[in-house]
Amino acid sequence: MVALRLIPCLDVAEGRVVKGVNFVGLRDAGDPVELAYRYSIAGADELVFLDIAASHQGRETLVEIVSRTSRAVTIPFTVGGGISSLEGITELLRAGADKISLNSAAVKHPDLVKKGAERFGSQCIVVAIDARRRNLGSSGWDVYVKGGRENTGLDVLMWSKEVAELGAGEILLTSMDGDGTQAGYDLELTKAVSDSVGIPVIASGGAGCIDDIRRAFVDGRASAALLASLLHDGVLTVEQIKKNLLSRGLNIRPIDD
Repeated sequence: MVALRLIPCLDVAEGRVVKGVNFVGLRDAGDPVELAYRYSIAGADELVFLDIAASHQGRETLVEIVSRTSRAVTIPFTVGGGISSLEGITELLRAGADKISLNSAAVKHPDLVKKGAERFGSQCIVVAIDARRRNLGSSGWDVYVKGGRENTGLDVLMWSKEVAELGAGEILLTSMDGDGTQAGYDLELTKAVSDSVGIPVIASGGAGCIDDIRRAFVDGRASAALLASLLHDGVLTVEQIKKNLLSRGLNIRPIDD
């Protein structure tokens, strides 16, 4: 059985790690290279580095920061934000990324997912989906792009199935409603997507305690849990989370592995 993963997320804007609530009200959370190193030696299974303003501002990911961050870690490292071409993917992989996360570009050019998977392998291509629950009276979730600023009108479940068929190796699923609230992951959303596709799903948005993480794995059927505020603010450590989940019978990789 593949081990469940804990993945700290570094949302970066203007060279600094930031954190907000529901994608707004961003506050400074530290230096990306320092945090990446800290989480790497702390026993995190992977890292995600997202230049969250790249697509909105129409610029490419900060390759120099990616390069320095990659040299600071010894664990797999996903990079996303403003990537819109095979050349952009190549540049970031050469800068040290292990995987590339596509969001807005995947919606605009779905063929980029297919071509990226064919050229670099499905294991390198992650599709990030920012989901927001529809208004009362209508069920389901819509896909948002450009840092959560634009509703595409795409249905999250249909889009998830499409990107899996295109060759994506993994889905990074963020609940915009839960982002930064520490009220728990959207388990209904996570389970619905996990049950719809045959590829791993990373739950993101809303972790407030260890039990939220456990439920994302057990009830949401996620393969990994993305963590930000809990770790950045020092509420919990990777070691504390892993020890607790291991004691409760979850298949988590121990720190000393």
